[in-house]
Amino acid sequence: MPIKSERLEVRVDAATKARIEDAAARLDQSASVFVIHAATAEADRVLARAEATVMPADQFDALLTALDMPDEAPALTRLAQRDRRYRRT
Repeated sequence: MPIKSERLEVRVDAATKARIEDAAARLDQSASVFVIHAATAEADRVLARAEATVMPADQFDALLTALDMPDEAPALTRLAQRDRRYRRT
């Protein structure tokens, strides 16, 4: 287990504190352990959602179809056909 060297403090109202302490006691945990577990679980959930894009299968299929369709971009075509200023050797 990593050494706990950092401190995180929060302010709550009396009702919230009592609710957290009651829930922690029902799990036979300290309020600190309860809050750490709850905050870590929520952080994991938020980070997992941020790392993945979730969409319905039909929307995903439509996205792939749209990406596979060629897009005419005349300005880019003209630019790509110009002589290059620099060449790699």
